[in-house]
Amino acid sequence: MKKLSPALLVCVLFFAACNKMSTSNEVNSASVEKVQTQLMTPAQINAFITKTINEKGEFNWSDASDLMAFSAIMHSPDHIVSVGYKPLNEKNVEERLAKINIHDNKWSAVKAQVILMILQQERLLHPGLKAEDIEVWKEYKLPVIDVRIDNFSTFKMLRNSKLIRYAEPIGYEPGNYDADLDAQVRASLGAGCGGYTGVTNLQEGDDYTTIAPGAKQSWNYSYHNIPAAWALSTGSGIKIMVIDTGLSPDQDNMNNGFNQGYSSGRTLEKIVTLPKTANTNDNCGHGTTMTSTATAPRCTNGNSCGVAYNSSLVVCKAANDVVIDGSEVKGVADAYTYAADDASIKIISLSLGRVTAASQIKDAIMYAYNKGKLMFCAGGTSTDFTSWFGVTFPATLPQVQAITGVKNTATLKACGDCHKGRQIDFVIVMNKTSDNMSPIANAISGNVPTTVGGSSVATATSAGVAALVWAAHPTETREQIIERLTTTASGYPKKNNNFGYGKLNALAAINQ
Repeated sequence: MKKLSPALLVCVLFFAACNKMSTSNEVNSASVEKVQTQLMTPAQINAFITKTINEKGEFNWSDASDLMAFSAIMHSPDHIVSVGYKPLNEKNVEERLAKINIHDNKWSAVKAQVILMILQQERLLHPGLKAEDIEVWKEYKLPVIDVRIDNFSTFKMLRNSKLIRYAEPIGYEPGNYDADLDAQVRASLGAGCGGYTGVTNLQEGDDYTTIAPGAKQSWNYSYHNIPAAWALSTGSGIKIMVIDTGLSPDQDNMNNGFNQGYSSGRTLEKIVTLPKTANTNDNCGHGTTMTSTATAPRCTNGNSCGVAYNSSLVVCKAANDVVIDGSEVKGVADAYTYAADDASIKIISLSLGRVTAASQIKDAIMYAYNKGKLMFCAGGTSTDFTSWFGVTFPATLPQVQAITGVKNTATLKACGDCHKGRQIDFVIVMNKTSDNMSPIANAISGNVPTTVGGSSVATATSAGVAALVWAAHPTETREQIIERLTTTASGYPKKNNNFGYGKLNALAAINQ
């Protein structure tokens, strides 16, 4: 007997399903409306998320019931669901993501089948829905579909299907739906944005040191032997990708002035992966300070100097603020797959995070990990709704190096807005106890530096340190570079329950 092609088989299955639907309408409008009135409240969802995190240290949507996860979908903007799929007999997909071609017949047939499954159920609510309307954003690398779902039966069907690895909301984060927060706090939940302007009262010798040929070296660099390491490496030959809120077009040192002073021969690339976003302009300010911390030039105009001031840079606008939600999940995931497929990118720095885990981002990080990328993620910066929280996702993943900030004390103490926890790998000094001063970085415009701290800057600093080390040992693997960073950190060989292996030491890691 001649075998049916995958595409034809899907069509046969679909028409069979349609015939079944016409004779047995399992879900009618009345039952849908009944489910909608039984949705769990944000307060109930948030209480469960909090309880799970307190017990496990993290929250995955697989921990939630079908009704709870669907309720979160219905409470979030656009009702978008991330659906990871696989052929029936495929196993250990996450470990092989970099080797999977989703355009092969086997994978494309499953995707088509899943889309038709969704279409069948969603048409009960939206009769005019078409198959081409199901996928919200196109995916070219990962076995994932982002879809809008309004029918509870659709969601339950997906979760019960052996073709589905996960189905979860991407737009729900507890702080966005916390009834206990007042309107002013809610309005500020675009956390991490604003205020990145030049600070005019910085004190030389205390807040910075002037170095040739006219740049400012941040006060905290000496705690990690960065200035001493510059005699051996400046990051030349290493390319870093910073995934963040973009880059200010008004900060010349991170644009036309990227090569100046002691910084030369390197490249700057700007990309955008945030859906429905036309340019890489930083409307938040956070991304500009992160990129400059890692790679700002050792300049002549009095601005702050980055850690790896001769490393090349890819700056990616993947989010609008520091909390990853909604379309930003897609933006961050696409940023990781982009970096993974660019062999010249060695290091990826992400100073963004979220409370709930996002499997689509995890897939992208696994994809990049499988391709040898060294990844640094912020352990978490406190806001009005995360002060109780430990390490944020994706710093919770073992495939990344989780970073947080500490005070400039002999014993390790978290900086005021820095998170800590068992997943942390390394720390960077971020706060002076004398005046609570944070490190300096390029402002959104001009040559007067701003000050910025938290685990975000600690992460970008760590990426710069790793670039110095890798530039000094360009033939080594990611694992060898991590070993250098680990065995020369201040706490090695003991790993602290809150601060990992302690403070990074750039010079020692190069010389180890």
